[in-house]
Amino acid sequence: MQTAIIFDMDGTLFQTNLILEPALEQTFEYLRQNGHWSGATPIEQYRQIMGVPLNVVWETLCPDLTDEIREQSNEHFQLMLIDQIQRGNGALYPDVLPTLQKLSEHYPLYIASNGQTAYLQAIAAHYRLDRWIKAVYSIDCVDTNNKSHLVQHIMKEHHINNGYVVGDRASDINAAIDNNLTSITINFDFAQLDEIRNAHFVVDHFLNILHIIDSQHTMKL
Repeated sequence: MQTAIIFDMDGTLFQTNLILEPALEQTFEYLRQNGHWSGATPIEQYRQIMGVPLNVVWETLCPDLTDEIREQSNEHFQLMLIDQIQRGNGALYPDVLPTLQKLSEHYPLYIASNGQTAYLQAIAAHYRLDRWIKAVYSIDCVDTNNKSHLVQHIMKEHHINNGYVVGDRASDINAAIDNNLTSITINFDFAQLDEIRNAHFVVDHFLNILHIIDSQHTMKL
């Protein structure tokens, strides 16, 4: 039986909050300069919906803009995020790397994210996640923008029939439940109480993932 661990990226492995504000501010300044926006940048509103597919992000933040302008906004935002990553302004959460290293000795590890491919690749390259992560999957891999379907896609591709989804939002929990996997929810920056109560396990420290998985399997980590 192939057991795997599938991780979310934003708010789970990567401290997106460190680069979110400057990238979003730069994007809305771009909109202001082009006459498409006035007023403050809706940073707090974005924090509340962090983790949803990007088309939903821009429909929520900019409901009065055309689809074309929203698409341009997202393209600019992605470039600003990648620039922040490459400048070293982001960070992984504490103990992510040693935890991934330890888990990878016993289980295949994957990433399933609502982020776009270029953005995810920038994070993976900057922190050399390929040392332990076998593959990184963007929501772009499925037509539905549904993380449950993305996890299902990963499971089929790698013949996975048992394991865990580690994330911080409802989409991660649902992806685990919908695919008969175990949900481990990270109670970090973007986690919300009304969502995480539905998870099988909730952790406040990344290393605690090791204890949960150790308790579920005879193989000692």
